Amino acid sequence: MARNHYYLSIADLAHARGDDPRFAYDGAGPNDFAAALQQALRDDALFRRWRAAQPDPDAVDGSLGSVDPTAQATAQVSDLRTDVDLITDLPMSVVRHRLYLLIGAAWQLRDLRVA
Repeated sequence: MARNHYYLSIADLAHARGDDPRFAYDGAGPNDFAAALQQALRDDALFRRWRAAQPDPDAVDGSLGSVDPTAQATAQVSDLRTDVDLITDLPMSVVRHRLYLLIGAAWQLRDLRVA
């Protein structure tokens, strides 16, 4: 599978939270968010906790639990927004799911390129 470089932005990281506080990001800044996202993609702990909370955990698509132990995420503040660079071989469906758990719909995909 090809490694992709995702370029994301978050308009207001201070208020970006997923809908369910059990899974939502609760850090204080760009470095905390990058670490949380990187960890969420490197192992399946967040996915497993979310899956266990579903009404029928066995019906959850197992492919959403895919991981990339070498995923890399960095984030920095730029023009009142947070820019996130993510390099991973995970498909967008998995990246999107983890982002929604962490920060809801508060993010935007700005660009995607082969890493």
